[in-house]
Amino acid sequence: MGDDEGGKALVDRLSLLADAQAALASTLDLREGLRRACRVLAGRLGDWCVVDLLDEAGGLERAVVVHRTPEKLVPGGFEGPLPPVPQDADGPLPRVLRGAGPLLLTELLPPSRADNPLHARQLELFEQLDARSAVITPLRARREVLGALTVARTDAGHPFTDDDLPLFEDLVRSLALQVDNTRLYQQTRAIAERFQRSLLPKLPEVEQLQITARYAPAQTIAQVGGDWYDAFVLPEGDTVLAIGDVTGHDLQAAVAMSALRNMLRGIAVDRQEPPGEVLRRLDIASHTLTPEATATCIYALVKGPEKGGGPWVLHHAAAGHLPPLLTTAEGDTRYLETGAGLLIGLDPGHRRPTAIDDLPTNCTVLLYTDGLIERRSEDIDRGLTRLRQHAAALAREPLDVFCDELLSGLTADATDDTALLAVRPTSPPQPQDQHVKAADQPRPTGPGTADSTP
Repeated sequence: MGDDEGGKALVDRLSLLADAQAALASTLDLREGLRRACRVLAGRLGDWCVVDLLDEAGGLERAVVVHRTPEKLVPGGFEGPLPPVPQDADGPLPRVLRGAGPLLLTELLPPSRADNPLHARQLELFEQLDARSAVITPLRARREVLGALTVARTDAGHPFTDDDLPLFEDLVRSLALQVDNTRLYQQTRAIAERFQRSLLPKLPEVEQLQITARYAPAQTIAQVGGDWYDAFVLPEGDTVLAIGDVTGHDLQAAVAMSALRNMLRGIAVDRQEPPGEVLRRLDIASHTLTPEATATCIYALVKGPEKGGGPWVLHHAAAGHLPPLLTTAEGDTRYLETGAGLLIGLDPGHRRPTAIDDLPTNCTVLLYTDGLIERRSEDIDRGLTRLRQHAAALAREPLDVFCDELLSGLTADATDDTALLAVRPTSPPQPQDQHVKAADQPRPTGPGTADSTP
């Protein structure tokens, strides 16, 4: 091979490695990333490509099967659980899953010659997809085998050779690292999401006050944020509503969210002060105990009608958070924008106002985090307008439906977690009329009445 040919081969090899790695890294969905990487390999290195993955318990699954010609594959026909990996049995795939390889296969046996069920499944795949040569390589990271990569060719005149094995070693080294990193990220995210959900409170039951909440992780990216909500009743009888978002999208954000929520609960119950003052004390506590954290928050008190009648009243204050949305039963909407102040964590000496708004009967007050309205490359006012329009259309729906429809209608392409907390004051039950109208009563006919007869 001349210098020019050798240089071109090196460039092609490096290009293949870079493209396969970029395809896998292009998404945080592990299976989709592997599928994209296999499309690169099936298009430029072989005719079809397979990835088998081991789970934490040692179970084996055929995660991805990709063919150069997609029509040759029945969708989902080759993917799924595989037989257990034998500890001492022969066969190329079992050996690779125990750490051997890369292995070059140029004489492929029929399934009837298999040494064990797993070996048989591999030989059946070779036969069904007309493989004439193949390379099976372990996906290994941190001294652990994560699975196996199989690439096969169907052209008997152009088989894999020993010269191809160094390329596979370089290829699986980068792919295995990406698989390991993706798995670690998914494990961390799952822990954070479970932790986050475990901290969401049980909502209180308050007479003539409906309360509903929802939490939804982001749909378009795999991340967990510091979104939270809370609701409880103070000793004096007022109902607390709170919602917030701690900066960050990881386990640390979820932990900071837990600390902030618990501090707010303690301050609220101990002081029972106006919302602006409660947020000021929360800012001081957060700055002292977690000085690196910043967060948005709304703290509100729902006060019931006095004995003499009158409306429900909302006392509220916001720390850098999006304003509550009030929707009347008739579908009129407005944002409660007074009572706004700085984020928690910026200036603990900041004086925070408290706003007071009357709540009409059967209106809905919605507290929400930015995942409900914010979109990349879009002005926030557009998101706020979209929320008002949806809320107005749902004004007469039951509160559960109101929240569910907002989530399904507004978060399909959300890039952040979303928390909702909605409250609806209702009319008191009307007393049953114990008196029957005189016109509906039987007319008396006894002695002493006008209609009596002597």
